[in-house]
Amino acid sequence: MIPQELIKKIRQIQIYTSRTVDASFAGQYESVFKGRGMEFDEVREYTPGDDIRTIDWNVTARTGRPYIKRFVEEREMTVIFAVDLSASGDFGTVNKAKNELAAEFCAVMAFAAAKNNDKVGLLVFSDQIELYIPPKKGINHMLRLVRELLFFRMPRRKTNISQALDYLAKILHKKATVFLVSDFIESNFSKPLSLLNRRHDVIAVSVRDRAEIQLPNIGLVELIDAETGQTMLVDTSSRRFRNTYKNTSTEQFDDLKGMLRRINIDCINISTDKPYIRDLVRFFHMRHRRQ
Repeated sequence: MIPQELIKKIRQIQIYTSRTVDASFAGQYESVFKGRGMEFDEVREYTPGDDIRTIDWNVTARTGRPYIKRFVEEREMTVIFAVDLSASGDFGTVNKAKNELAAEFCAVMAFAAAKNNDKVGLLVFSDQIELYIPPKKGINHMLRLVRELLFFRMPRRKTNISQALDYLAKILHKKATVFLVSDFIESNFSKPLSLLNRRHDVIAVSVRDRAEIQLPNIGLVELIDAETGQTMLVDTSSRRFRNTYKNTSTEQFDDLKGMLRRINIDCINISTDKPYIRDLVRFFHMRHRRQ
């Protein structure tokens, strides 16, 4: 049974995403993500005026008469949300936890995909594959994905992004757009990410909380690593400690951005303390200009 509070939350997200997509970027989504292009349809006998570059030489040799390959434009696209719901995502100091923000972001994009008649699928992972829902069309299917993201609970787990990427590489036989949604605390996954991006269009979505970037001055604080359970007592009133923390966080994020740039992966940065729709629209504009 789904708790009434969760049903209310799903309904709120449905209303919010519907209005947001219509008001902000419904048309931009369609122009940026146009499907896979041309798909093979059939072979037919050559007639004068046909492009000789489309001749199917295997069929021609077998039949003794020239045949050509016929292609049709394929507009339908497959979108996969690969979402890291490891324990570190339960952290949030402002409006919501990172995992809740990830679910809301996926809902917005899934609703845009559903309005464009695209197929949408979901992969939930931690340090193992937790859930996979194959791509399907329709609003009801999209709402199921949102429900799974919000309702998903697991014991404390770490993160294994490489394993999730390898899994997608095995099960995705046709080109797809993959949104990899994570806080990217793990860093050693550039090779499987690069390999997946050769066959598919992979977009990284970095989910962060401002306290992970810069600690506030609130005195002695006990920090708990959500994925290992280890605790540490720190003095946030120390300017030296806060600066070291900020510099380390900035360096890690810069390393992530540099790695993504080297293997040609676009990145959308979202944070629990600010609206992300403007950043998403900016991403669409950037992609549209690049086409």
